[in-house]
Amino acid sequence: MRDAHRWLRRLTVLGTGLLLLLLGTAVPASAHAALRGTDPADGTVLKSAPRRVTLTFTESVGLLTDSFRVYDPGNRRLRTGEADHAPGRSDTARVPLPARLGTGTYTVTWRVVSADSHPVSGALTFSVGERTAAPAARLPDRAENRATTSLYDIARYLAYLSVALLLGTVAFVAYCRPPGRARLRRPALAAWWVLLASTAALYLLRAPYEEGTSPGRAFALSALTRTATTRPGELLLARLALLLLAAACVPFLRRGPWRRVPRRALLTAAALGSAALSVTWAAAEHASAGPQVPVAVASTALHLLAMSAWLGGLAALLLTLRRDTAAEPAHAAAGAAEPVARTVARFSRLAFASVTVLAVTGVYQSWRGLGSWQALTGTAYGHILLAKLAAVALLLAAASRSRRWTARLASPAPAARPARVPEPATGPPLPAGPPTPVPDTPAAPAPHHLRRPVLAELATGVLVLVLTTLLTSTLPGRAEAEAARSEATTAGIPAASVTTVPFDVGTPGGHGKVQITLDPGRVGANTVQAVVYGPDGGLASVPELRLAMVLPAQRVGPLDARLTDRGGYWAADSFALPIPGTWTMKVTVRVSDVDQVTVSKSVRVAR
Repeated sequence: MRDAHRWLRRLTVLGTGLLLLLLGTAVPASAHAALRGTDPADGTVLKSAPRRVTLTFTESVGLLTDSFRVYDPGNRRLRTGEADHAPGRSDTARVPLPARLGTGTYTVTWRVVSADSHPVSGALTFSVGERTAAPAARLPDRAENRATTSLYDIARYLAYLSVALLLGTVAFVAYCRPPGRARLRRPALAAWWVLLASTAALYLLRAPYEEGTSPGRAFALSALTRTATTRPGELLLARLALLLLAAACVPFLRRGPWRRVPRRALLTAAALGSAALSVTWAAAEHASAGPQVPVAVASTALHLLAMSAWLGGLAALLLTLRRDTAAEPAHAAAGAAEPVARTVARFSRLAFASVTVLAVTGVYQSWRGLGSWQALTGTAYGHILLAKLAAVALLLAAASRSRRWTARLASPAPAARPARVPEPATGPPLPAGPPTPVPDTPAAPAPHHLRRPVLAELATGVLVLVLTTLLTSTLPGRAEAEAARSEATTAGIPAASVTTVPFDVGTPGGHGKVQITLDPGRVGANTVQAVVYGPDGGLASVPELRLAMVLPAQRVGPLDARLTDRGGYWAADSFALPIPGTWTMKVTVRVSDVDQVTVSKSVRVAR
């Protein structure tokens, strides 16, 4: 009893730690489709109004009913046409603008869904004729709702864990044929319920997750019907259908003519169902976008199946060792441990095959996600992948220890040799009897000795699974590098340099920020516009604002921009910057007759 309580406490600690880890890593998912370019470019000043706004991404994107919002210089939302894709270009999104746009700066906020099911949002500005001051509420918040994103990510983690336990237990029972396999029915049923509930939660939260709204919108009829028309929604519905179909078939297999169905046919049906279930993940994650999509989907499905067979099988093996070998030391001589030994030997072969599949598919997925060696150390995707590789190394070390115990347990027991009975020196001969067996040494280890290494292997495997789930919500290194190259190419086009400088004179209400725009922000003549925002984020009026530029490396400056008050903002029509480099921008803000402060900030001036 004491041993059972000790193992129960260990499993409780493991489950609590896993729950804390899940809650700690439930952060907003990174965007998987990076913005490659915009037309018009962000921050540009156009002579005439554009007909539409077009965004180009690194992969195909889906549109929402409210993907684009356009605001005029007075922060009023404009009526636009319906957003769509450019002909034959699923990686572009565009929205037509009104026929007549007045002079001033316009803001466009956007939110789309990348091909691997994660939402992407952002904003850009463009000006017609000239720039105007931006109102305080210029950029409406269209980022993720933290409550919705956290709930959605927790449901994703639970879905991964439950499918690993469910499929792993089924594979363990079918291939390893453990003694007392009926006892594994309860954890398999619990995994089925958790997977069903987490999948339903993912479907309900799908619309608010894409739109960045609160969880309260999950039960809106319009949201549910719209989710059913999207690819992620269709895959979630397919997953629910497969789970319900499996649950409906199990009772029929226990009665009537169904019990005479060949075991091989049942195993084939179970394998096909497991493969179909894994595709509902593979077709909605990284594999669904980028190069070699069919191969990537197949590889991801195999990776998930192998992971489930190994990690879920470990959990089933731990329960088998705990329950079926509780009385093993007292009955080992009677051969009670032999079925457990055969089960452990079969699982060792299953685990070896799973590791082989995981290694092959993992290398392919890493190459596809990274794209280069530099991305391994220079991107967030590469950092998480390195952490996963370290955890996999620990997992293999734990598995190696378990395999050594398995080899000793599976080795045939040494033959017993009869002991020689010495004859007495005198007297009548003793009656003959059966020889007393004397076992050879050393003896094979008992199965219960495997519990500790199996528990260590299971805990490390859960860590690998959590890192894998986190990896699926991170921008792949290949996409990040492509977006960086596109940004560098766009940087070759003259564009405005916008710098925000916070200030604080140390008096009540004497703080805020100054937004300074240098156009084009390059060597030569530039126009300067400066807008002052007060403590409440609204436009503020100050009696004096000065701007000076210094280039310390070349001992140039200070150059005075000679800003003048234009009624709401400060500006200079011509300000020459003679040399490229990293300049120091010195901004002096006077808020009263005696209160002023000078703040410095570095600004890069291109050639």
